Formats: sequence, C-alpha cells, structure tokens
Amino acid sequence: MGYQLSKSEAGQMFQNWTKKYEVFAPKLMEGEGCFSDTDIIRYGKVASLDEIEWEKKSDYSFKEVLLAINETLFYFTEDQTTVPKGPEKDILIFLRACDLHAVRRLDEIYLKNGFEDFYYARVRERAKFILMGCQETCASGFCVSMGTNQADNYDAYLKIDGEAVYADFKCSELEENVTAGMQAEVHPDYVTENKEKVTLPKQLSNESFTKEIWKEYGARCIGCGRCNFVCPTCTCFTMQDIFYKDNPKVGERRRVWASCQVDGYTDMAGGHGFRQSQGDRMRFKVMHKIYDYEKRFGYPMCVGCGRCDDVCPEYISYSNCVNRLAKEEKA
Repeated sequence: MGYQLSKSEAGQMFQNWTKKYEVFAPKLMEGEGCFSDTDIIRYGKVASLDEIEWEKKSDYSFKEVLLAINETLFYFTEDQTTVPKGPEKDILIFLRACDLHAVRRLDEIYLKNGFEDFYYARVRERAKFILMGCQETCASGFCVSMGTNQADNYDAYLKIDGEAVYADFKCSELEENVTAGMQAEVHPDYVTENKEKVTLPKQLSNESFTKEIWKEYGARCIGCGRCNFVCPTCTCFTMQDIFYKDNPKVGERRRVWASCQVDGYTDMAGGHGFRQSQGDRMRFKVMHKIYDYEKRFGYPMCVGCGRCDDVCPEYISYSNCVNRLAKEEKA
C-alpha cells in the first residue's frame, strides 16, 4: 500500500528528506553539453522535485554519485598520510530500473570481489535509492532483453502524474517523512518491450575471440572511451600522484576514471602492453560484459541502458555487435 499526494504535500516530504539526505537525480544542465549551446542530462544535487528530469533518460548514469570521477584517496607528507572524510550526510539517488540493477553490478566488483573497497563501501552504506518508473521505452535501451526492465529492491518509488504524486515505500525511514496524503495502491511503471532487442549468445566458443568482426569494429573505433564513461557498470580507473609545487614531497593520491578503450591503458613497466589494437580493446569490452563477468558472477554485466550506443561519435552499436556475435555463434 502506497500514498497519493498532492504536489505541495510531496514537496514538503522532499524538503523533510533534504534535512538528512543529499539528494541526487538526473537534471537538465543547460549549455553544459559536449558542444556550445547544447544541453545535457546528468546527475547532480537537487533541491526540489521540479528540478528532476522525469521523462528522458540521463546521458550519464548515477555512477558518479557513488564513484567520484576524480577521488582523492589520501594526502601525504614526508612522514604521514591522511585519508579524507567520507560524505557528511546520507545520500538519496533517483534512478531507473536498469540503473538500480547496475548498483548490484558495482557491489559485486567493489564489495564482493575478493575484498571490500573502503572508499566505495563508506559511500554505498549511506546511500538509498528511489526508483523512477518508465512508462515508455527509450530509443536505444534493451533492458527487457537483459531482464533489467523492472526492479523491486528500491527504498522508495515515486511517480508524478499531473498534479498528483504517487509514492511507495520499502524503507520506513523515508516513509516517516510523509505527513499528509491518502493511502493508495501504487505499482511501479516498467516497460515490457523495447524498440531495440538483443539476443545474448547461449554459448561462446574460443573462436569468438578471433572473429573478423573485432577487426571491423576496431577499424571504426577511435578509442575515445566515451562508452565507458557513460556506462553504469564500467569500473576501471587509474592512479595519479599529485605533488604540490611548494613542497614536492607533499601531495595526494587520486583515483580517476579510466577506459579500457583508450590507448595506453594496459601499458606496463618496461614498455609492454596488452590489447594494442582497437579491435582487441573492443573485443575485451564486449566479452567482459557478456562472458567474463557472467562466468564469475552468474549473470551479464550489461544492464541494457543503451547509453554507449547514444554517445558513440562513430555510431558503433554495442547491441548490434552482440546480436551479430550471437548470430555467428549460432551459425
């Protein structure tokens, strides 16, 4: 049983949340797109429900809330290190079903993959998630094919319908902030069919790693890494040591998002490097999403959000690549 609220009642509930939580949601950022005078939908702090973009899919995922693009791990001097403080307040994140499934993928990598990542864990344990429904499919998403089109592991669900706001709660802490409204049956909206459909290969042979399609896609890929940066499940990063000018023995160590598609990512000491060609990098990305990760954790890494297809400047379609791979394996 959920609630039907007026917009003013929902606004009061939201203001009650902001006293304890920092609220992040997809919002329209005017003039901050890749080109001049273009807009972008990206995650940022919001102070009201009106700031949230409810209709369109965000160009970037929620991931940058849990994993900062550029994060200081510790500060160092000649004889000591200091770890920066974690978030001061708890966090609320508005996201859609596919992205909520992506949270599970991040948890597997950062919390259950042999050891627990301290920096991710301290943010993750303070985060709660509010599901945003999808009444219509986005153009490039294939969440139905991936089984990520619906989710029930949310802390709250919120829907705006005209002047009414519908809410469902699984977290009593969030529900306590409802001070008005009336009870109502509330069920999350989710899509049952996408325009884009993907067939995962049922079984991949060793020949899959040497197919000609990797050379074909590699000839088109420019190695910009944009697909990795918009992906909600990519987890690669690199390390940077920053030394201060006034004292070169003092500085900070940062971890920064990185891309397996960028030249030099696999370079090692001595000048050695793996996956030298762009085709090899494309193969690694695709096979990691649908083969390597599933072999370890039992389900694919990809959640079918379609952002990689949206952002590619060379119009390379990840979903078409997977379909081609499945078709060739079947043949």
